[in-house]
Amino acid sequence: MPVSPGSCACKIWSDRLLLCWSLPLVGQDYLEILSSWYCSFGKCCETGDCRIANNITGLELDLSRRLHGQHLAKDVILKAVQGFLETPQPEKALALSFHGWSGTGKNFVARMIADHLYRDGLKSECVKVFISLFHFPHPKYVDLYKVQLKKQISETVQLCKQSLFIFDEAEKLHSGLLDAIKPYVDHYDSIDEVDYRRSIFLFLSNIGGNIINQVTLDFWRAGRAREEITMEYLEQHLHLELLESTDGGFAHSHLLEENLIDFFVPFLPLENRHVKLCVRDAFLARSLPYTEEVLDEVVRMMVFIPEEKLFSAQGCKSVSHRINYFLP
Repeated sequence: MPVSPGSCACKIWSDRLLLCWSLPLVGQDYLEILSSWYCSFGKCCETGDCRIANNITGLELDLSRRLHGQHLAKDVILKAVQGFLETPQPEKALALSFHGWSGTGKNFVARMIADHLYRDGLKSECVKVFISLFHFPHPKYVDLYKVQLKKQISETVQLCKQSLFIFDEAEKLHSGLLDAIKPYVDHYDSIDEVDYRRSIFLFLSNIGGNIINQVTLDFWRAGRAREEITMEYLEQHLHLELLESTDGGFAHSHLLEENLIDFFVPFLPLENRHVKLCVRDAFLARSLPYTEEVLDEVVRMMVFIPEEKLFSAQGCKSVSHRINYFLP
């Protein structure tokens, strides 16, 4: 029997049994509180899995207000994630590869995605973060790592059908590990009776940062706005850079060779004006007062390159710590 909103509180008792108790109409607030209480146990509510929020509106607002200087990343990430979530039965897992200098927003956006797709963000049991040199530090143990990684991916998807896997410093992953991931992002209905096509894989990498920066610099030198850079134009350059790269195994993995990455997302280098917005956001996040003069002072402490002093060498990284220097 279908469950009408506000008519009952629900809980999954087993894989196939849905128990519902009819409640007297004692007010919508009470029903919402009771539903939230059931959902706090982790599994069920009227809209499905309460661990999953899929707040696309919130993600769009966050990308618009807090991600600075990244018109390409904002557009492609929002469209890719929204389109994937709205597809009733995806053909494969969504695989996005973020590329650019350190501090340009790759980890920042990965956290945003986790925060808006899952109620507990990065702490959700549906989300797994792997940092290459931390989780897989020794090449001689790659066979052991492959077994552990496959086990974690499988167990997470069985626990949470819409899982999110984030691989930071992907360029430092051993090619064997990348190839171990390949079946889970390929066009398979299931692997060992587990369907991975509702999963999302994010790969964060510094590879391609140089070509992204060069294209951005060329546009500036030609007197053209960075917002004129198109995804089609830059993605072609980025893909070529990846194929020619000798930095790590990512560029030569089956993920790239078999075109299993859905979008290569470029993060452009940040200019003075973008860093200033990051400084402002850091003050606002801590509810601290600021002036335009203070914002400018913090920006002046950052290192800018090349000879035109156009791009922040660290992006917005360390901004939150640098404002401490200006506190009473």
